[in-house]
Amino acid sequence: MLISELVDRQAKRYPAKAALITDEGKLTYAELEQAVACIAHSLSERGLRGGDRIAILWPNSIELVVLMLGAFRAGLIAVPINPRLKASEIAYVLEHSGARLCYSEPALAPLVTDVEVLSQLPSLTGASGPLPGTDSDAPALLLYTSGTTAHPKGVIHSQRTLFEGARVIADEDIGPNDMPLLLTPVAHILAFVGGLLPALIQGTTAVLLKAFSPTAALDAIERHGCTQVAGLPVLIRLMVEEQAVRPRNVSSLRIVAVGGDAVPVALQQRVLALFQVEAREGYGLTEVMPVAFNRPGAVRIGSLGQAANASIRIVDSEGNDLAPGEVGELLVDGPANCLGYWNDPKATADLLEGGWLHTGDLASSDDDGYYWFKGRLKQIIIRGGSNISPQEVEEALYRHPAVLETGVVGLPDPILGEIPVAFVSVREGHGVQSDELIAHASRLLSDYKVPERIVFMDVLPKGLTGKVDRRHLRDILLAKAASIENRAPSAV
Repeated sequence: MLISELVDRQAKRYPAKAALITDEGKLTYAELEQAVACIAHSLSERGLRGGDRIAILWPNSIELVVLMLGAFRAGLIAVPINPRLKASEIAYVLEHSGARLCYSEPALAPLVTDVEVLSQLPSLTGASGPLPGTDSDAPALLLYTSGTTAHPKGVIHSQRTLFEGARVIADEDIGPNDMPLLLTPVAHILAFVGGLLPALIQGTTAVLLKAFSPTAALDAIERHGCTQVAGLPVLIRLMVEEQAVRPRNVSSLRIVAVGGDAVPVALQQRVLALFQVEAREGYGLTEVMPVAFNRPGAVRIGSLGQAANASIRIVDSEGNDLAPGEVGELLVDGPANCLGYWNDPKATADLLEGGWLHTGDLASSDDDGYYWFKGRLKQIIIRGGSNISPQEVEEALYRHPAVLETGVVGLPDPILGEIPVAFVSVREGHGVQSDELIAHASRLLSDYKVPERIVFMDVLPKGLTGKVDRRHLRDILLAKAASIENRAPSAV
């Protein structure tokens, strides 16, 4: 089904029901339909035609949702821009996408250059007349994602790929009386496909946070009776820490979904203890969402869960399928797979080689069809010829009660190639020394995997999506390498 038709259908069924709730107010389905139709007509009247790109620089808000859905209905390609980007990064997205127009929140408008910028939505009354037809398989959304390249890549989704991903989550997780809370920007696949679209599919209400804070998130759950949240591990961890200190009434919660980065077992245990709900880990990418997740009543702690409307393979470097328990790259084929990367045919060919989407992530499977994350293909530390997954080392460190956050990276070593070094921030009220953490890791890991050094930081650097930024940590490590006291390496 076309997403551009979804709001119209739900407006006929639930005209007075709230579709969106924000700090600024709410919008019913009937009001949302009127706004989407008016935006679509306004864009068409400006001479924008199928395939044209419209950029949207707006925090989570009614305006952002209306503009994205209006662009879909007009047959355009929406390019939501994360409001945390700097002016130079915004300029790159605008130039690379070839956006003809940018709608921006007034406070952010000065960051936009070299393209027409509008800071006010058009009148939301009086729209009528036919609109151009919309192709469900044509590009509809560009999501810019940072990875291992110098510049972010524009991931292309159609209305069909977005709907297919959201439909799985709507069918399995969200009912007509649920109220999901969107923690991340709608410019992120997790909020858009994992929260907003499933809510629209079910004709229920989505609650949007303009900007995440653990206080705002917990207050929203208590105030509105939100029934589920889906967030990156760093966001859920902050909520857990806040709940431990200043508890709210979160008894309405029935689902806490976590994904987008490695989810420590220790975090899942704290979610259960403080929210009285199992943390359900899942796996997805900007390129395809969801891939796998744990179902209610069948959670296998530490796993990514089972396949979600997708075929999954674990392969070696030659593309050969691996047996359960063996570690290789995770490949995906399913109706939610993206179309490729904008204006990057080589990267698209690499991504979709052989008809399978190559995730760049390492995983293994078990005999019951559960998948287990083993690290990033390009972030593996190779010490003396042996592979070390940063995620495995981090998982061990998270089992120490003093560790709030950690990130493990490789430091070049003239003899061993690389040695693992852990950056650690300590939980408030706890104290710990390097030797204690190294000894703790030694009890859980093979000798060659144990961090050679611990570097303490008050706060670990994060990327735009809130993940610990291992590339930044490695840059810090290399800059400090000369001043860090050398240690004799442990056994290879």
